[in-house]
Amino acid sequence: MNFKKRLVTPGPTPVPEQIMSATARPMIHHRSPEFEELFRRVNENLCYLFQTKQNVITLCSSGTGAMEAAVANLLSPGDEVLYVNGGKFGERWGEICRSYRANAVELQVEWGESVAPEKIAEHLRARSDTKAVFVTHSETSTGAAIDIKEIARVVRENSNAVLVADGIASVGVMELRMDDWGIDVVVTGSQKGLMIPPGLTFIALSERAWRFVEDSSLPRYYFDLRRAREALIGNRTPWTPAVSLIVGLDLALRMIRDEGIERVWMRHEVLGCAIREGCRALGLKLVARCASNALTAVWIPHLVEAKRFFATLKSGMGITLAGGQGQLMGKIFRISHLGYFDLLDAISIVSAVETALRASGWTCEPGAGVRAAQTVLNEKSLL
Repeated sequence: MNFKKRLVTPGPTPVPEQIMSATARPMIHHRSPEFEELFRRVNENLCYLFQTKQNVITLCSSGTGAMEAAVANLLSPGDEVLYVNGGKFGERWGEICRSYRANAVELQVEWGESVAPEKIAEHLRARSDTKAVFVTHSETSTGAAIDIKEIARVVRENSNAVLVADGIASVGVMELRMDDWGIDVVVTGSQKGLMIPPGLTFIALSERAWRFVEDSSLPRYYFDLRRAREALIGNRTPWTPAVSLIVGLDLALRMIRDEGIERVWMRHEVLGCAIREGCRALGLKLVARCASNALTAVWIPHLVEAKRFFATLKSGMGITLAGGQGQLMGKIFRISHLGYFDLLDAISIVSAVETALRASGWTCEPGAGVRAAQTVLNEKSLL
């Protein structure tokens, strides 16, 4: 039987049909008035998404490109920076910083845990030369979230450092108010909460962060944010953009704005809670104590054969879940519930996980997960 394919990974995520259709429209030239009007609208709605009055710059790359752009534009060789390693993507901040010859100091927390803001404050008080603090708002490899609002406060009160947030899996998913909370740099990607294919990333900088850019002596060319900022004056890009993706982005941003950013955040919170309660009702243990609303990471029970579990989902039901990364490879599975995901998706994926677990040797009460998920959805109605 040919099953309908269901992508339940935390990136790429499913793309709405109307957005796919928009990206297939006839090509327009990126130096035309038509594109400039489109890009003007996109830039205005990106500011709404980020909750900022600053420019949001669009880059053609995966999310890691925006992370690298942040490092290359903010720092100079030998600058001391702090990065929080609580998973694969926090670890990546350190790798990028070292590639650009920064003195990258690691604050490590157990994967699945969330860094305590006071730990960052203690480090900054002891190391007054720290130039920047790099954190991951939603750690995709573990399903953990951090208190970015409180971290922004302690960074401001205990240092002159800029706070740089990887919001790749959190922007358009979890509450994040860049200006109000005083976050200096936020990056995100197209293939997560924005509901479009991979290929675009976005970065916004505070006025203070732009002063760091002017002082930076690291080399950059394609990722020179000064060029991109100057081009935005005319609603242009410095280089040829991914025009079709930006057409899709325009529609995605309008969909988010029509729903309202607060309601988008609430929807993800409710769906995340439903998935988590559904998994707990099946007797499963979550990886993260402070869970992200973008995805849920779950330990694979010892009695369950991981390969059989994933194969049952994929070949038996057409469902693709994400496995573990790095030290969690083969030990966990990850359920995405961000972007183009609704309450029926939540119920069906919990049911599918139960079916695959039972087929792989796990004993649980039939229907317990769905009942738990439905209870959450009934109590916190999205209708």
